[in-house]
Parts: sequence; C-alpha cells; structure tokens
Amino acid sequence: MSFLVLALILLTVFASACAQLVLKLGVADQKMQAAMQSGLFDSMFAAALSPFIWGGLVIYALSVALWLWVLSKVDLSVAYPFVGLGFVVTMLFGIVLLNENVTMPRVLGTLLIVGGCVLIGRSA
Repeated sequence: MSFLVLALILLTVFASACAQLVLKLGVADQKMQAAMQSGLFDSMFAAALSPFIWGGLVIYALSVALWLWVLSKVDLSVAYPFVGLGFVVTMLFGIVLLNENVTMPRVLGTLLIVGGCVLIGRSA
C-alpha cells in the first residue's frame, strides 16, 4: 500500500470521526434537545436549521468522496478494517472535547481494534 493511499484512508477515518463530533454537538444543542422532546417533525425541522448538523453532513460527504477514491485503489478487505480506527478517534474526541467518562474495558477494546488495524496494514 502506498503512503498516499494509507494517508487518504486515515484522512477519511479522521473526517468521519470529525463528522460524528460535529453531529453530536448539533444534537446536544438546547434548541435541538427541546425539538427532540416535541416530536419527530420538530426534530427534523430543527435538524434542517442546525449549522452543526449540516456541517457534520458536509464533512461526511467529503469523507465518502475520498473513500470512493480509496476503494478504487485497494481491496475492500484491506481498506475497511481501518474504519475501526474511527473508534479510537471518536473515543479521544469524547474524552478531550466532550469530557466523557471512558472506562477501562472501552480503552482495552479500542486497543484491540488498533492491534487488528496494524496487523492488516502490515499484511497489505
């Protein structure tokens, strides 16, 4: 696997994790929370007006465009396991940016995912 392909795989994973963070910020907004209590229509309307929701969706769209290029260059069985690294990035975002409490079993599980990604990356 070339350095460029690996870098783009990692960029798509990071972008996807960023999209998750931005979407989380969008649904955590007080207006969005109030709309979600009011029902589906109000939730959808509030989401349609949320810059965070739109930002998250745009980041996802860019990530998908890059991912399509990646898939044109490497086997799916090589590329897709790297998506597991998104668990690492989102966990770090949760800890650092959202002050989430992360337990040792979550950390150990995430380290197992990283180990699997390393093994697959070295076999490609």
